[in-house]
Amino acid sequence: MISKFLSKLKSILFKSAASSETPLKEEKKVTKSAKSTKTKAKTKAKTKAKTKSKVKTSNSKKNIETLTSLPGVGAKSAKALFEAGFKTKEAVIAADEKDLLAVSGVGINLVKKLKEL
Repeated sequence: MISKFLSKLKSILFKSAASSETPLKEEKKVTKSAKSTKTKAKTKAKTKAKTKSKVKTSNSKKNIETLTSLPGVGAKSAKALFEAGFKTKEAVIAADEKDLLAVSGVGINLVKKLKEL
């Protein structure tokens, strides 16, 4: 009963405000459609970025696998070498001993094996 009374009171008091609310509702609809367009554009950009990152990770995995073909280089040391900037087998072989020793996970014995090549 009280809620009916309050709703009638609101309708009486806000009659003039109700007529001004309709343009606002239309504006809200316009902004919602603009927001949905922006959201769609953001979603497309995110999917493009994901596909690029997938390509990069697959390339890095291939490069790490090629580094494991070097004698004495396992998965962990290949990953460490790759992250240190040695992307190819040739780069590892041509690198200075001090640069290779600076990589964590690479010891003197591994460097000796690599320098024998």
